[in-house]
Amino acid sequence: MSEKKNIRRITNEELDQFLSEKGEKKFRRKQIIEWLWQKHVSDFDEMTSLSLQLRTILSEEFYISRAKVSNTQVSKDKTIKVAFKLEENSIVEGVLIPSGDRMTACISSQVGCHLGCKFCATAGLGFRRNLFPDEIVDQVVELDRIAKENYQESLSNIVYMGMGEPLMNLSNVADSVRWLTSEQGLGISHKRITLSTVGLAGQIKKLADEDLKINLALSLHIANNEKRNKIAPINRSNPIQDLIESVKYFYEKTGIRITIEYILFKGFNDSLEDASELAAFCKHFPVKVNIIEYNPVERSFLERADDEDMERFVTFLRDKINIIVNVRRSRGKDIDAACGQLANKLADKK
Repeated sequence: MSEKKNIRRITNEELDQFLSEKGEKKFRRKQIIEWLWQKHVSDFDEMTSLSLQLRTILSEEFYISRAKVSNTQVSKDKTIKVAFKLEENSIVEGVLIPSGDRMTACISSQVGCHLGCKFCATAGLGFRRNLFPDEIVDQVVELDRIAKENYQESLSNIVYMGMGEPLMNLSNVADSVRWLTSEQGLGISHKRITLSTVGLAGQIKKLADEDLKINLALSLHIANNEKRNKIAPINRSNPIQDLIESVKYFYEKTGIRITIEYILFKGFNDSLEDASELAAFCKHFPVKVNIIEYNPVERSFLERADDEDMERFVTFLRDKINIIVNVRRSRGKDIDAACGQLANKLADKK
């Protein structure tokens, strides 16, 4: 007897062929997909619109796995960090962030990460594997459930800003976006989804070619190659000029304004000279800039910038260039759920 397959990891064509071989009508595929991706069933017996015979056949050939919530932590500011256990017992983390009229899900795309950014706790885990589309979607489904249970609200935004570099897993991430936005899936608007990358120039162009119509955030943090090499090793093969060209391409292809993420580090990237270099970078395309507080990560030489330096930096940008500049205050710091902190405690345990 052949080993069972995960039904959410076969193609539509493979499912069509299977159903045809079993003498089933073509419309059964649509029903099965809706049960799996819209109604999120965990057992074939829950697919009540299918005959008992078909449900039995499906259970004999396939199985359904779900990323399961293994632990939750609630911050004083109501942020909720969730640990998800995957099929082989790997753990990834996601975060639910309530803020004003927004309910944002921050989700992971990889188990760990191998890019080695000095400002990110996930780098300490190393890299284990990419997440499959179903594992990414499951995080959204569970965080939406938690939002409704705890705050009586549905998710309003989704950000690929958790563990991992999404563009290193572009194929699976793109497929997960398609399920999130599909009418047969969750039906979420493309405008509500943002992908954050530390800056892989070639992959940014490929993302533009995927025509997903989602937002792009570039985790830049410094617009100087020499300095950026020290905190983001990937910059050595993806220097500033290459990033400029790739972001230009993304904007020309999609017409979507880019978000620049810039964490301020004390004495490293918080001077007016650094602000001037950032302003020069931003002149190449329409952008908005998010200035972010640094959340300390163990084994990192970086420190949080002083409030006075942050204010001077932001004022310079707002006066120098005609762009939107926002200051993002950290959420969930007390449970290691803030920007850059995911997997910090998990890394210590390992």
